[in-house]
Amino acid sequence: MSDEQMQVRVVWLYYMEGRTQGEIADALSTNRLRVNRIISEARRTGLVTITLNSKLASCVELEQQLIKTFGLKRAIIVPTPEDAALVPVLLGQATADYVGQLLADGTMTGIGVGWGTTLRETVRHMPSLKRPELLVNSVMGGLTRGIEINTFDIAGDLARHLGADCAYLAAPIYAGSPQSHDAIMTQDVFQEAFEQVGRNDLILLTIGDMTERSLLMRYGLPRDVTIDELVAAGAVGDVMAQFVDAAGQPIDHPINRRAIALPLEALRKVPNVVFASGGANKTHAIAAVLRSGLGSALVCDEATARAAMGIALGAV
Repeated sequence: MSDEQMQVRVVWLYYMEGRTQGEIADALSTNRLRVNRIISEARRTGLVTITLNSKLASCVELEQQLIKTFGLKRAIIVPTPEDAALVPVLLGQATADYVGQLLADGTMTGIGVGWGTTLRETVRHMPSLKRPELLVNSVMGGLTRGIEINTFDIAGDLARHLGADCAYLAAPIYAGSPQSHDAIMTQDVFQEAFEQVGRNDLILLTIGDMTERSLLMRYGLPRDVTIDELVAAGAVGDVMAQFVDAAGQPIDHPINRRAIALPLEALRKVPNVVFASGGANKTHAIAAVLRSGLGSALVCDEATARAAMGIALGAV
């Protein structure tokens, strides 16, 4: 987290929400001494007057609204850039900062990862550490072709950055049929792999949409399934290649029974599930995930998060 982001979050929680310095330190994974210094400096420099003098003020306010409305542990909102191509980069930076905070206490032993551009950027911005006690693992199958957004590549690169061990889920994203899926999942090697995935302390995921901009739509969707039929079945987006409707519930379609991935409901048992996703094309998908209650944290850009919250609150 940048110094400016930390300063604005501290003074917002202190002056606008009346939280104690100890509560703020716990919420932002820092210490009371740093919180005290930031508050004193904010008064001295004029950061705090009648209004909060920062473009991040509206982001911080939105973070607190998301936390209270959807029961999140944390929301991290960054200003929406004029260039939409920068959204994954900014979200990747913010997600890497947050992961660094979660790793700081040294108690984590397992991190699961999905795939996508935002997670690729997250890995690129992770600091190099030596955490041999960590096991990084993929939570879903991958593509049969090698591209840097693939779950195998992201898991491997993250493990290298953290100096951690790595375990791959050596399977495609989708089985050929629900029956093939069941046959794969009964094998000892996959049962053991998903048991490990379920024990993760942290899982990092993105959210997919139903447009051609989606990596899953372009690279991973089986040839016998079309976007139109998924939309007709109620899909507004996907999590770990499993499609959900506007309420965040899995749609009734065979594709969900073919996904080689951790079942969505299993996410509720994972202590930290971070969704890092943004961009106007993902608004409805993010709204669905907010309504689902599957995540503990959301990293998103302001315009998308604000629109998604409005949709989620207005959805039937």
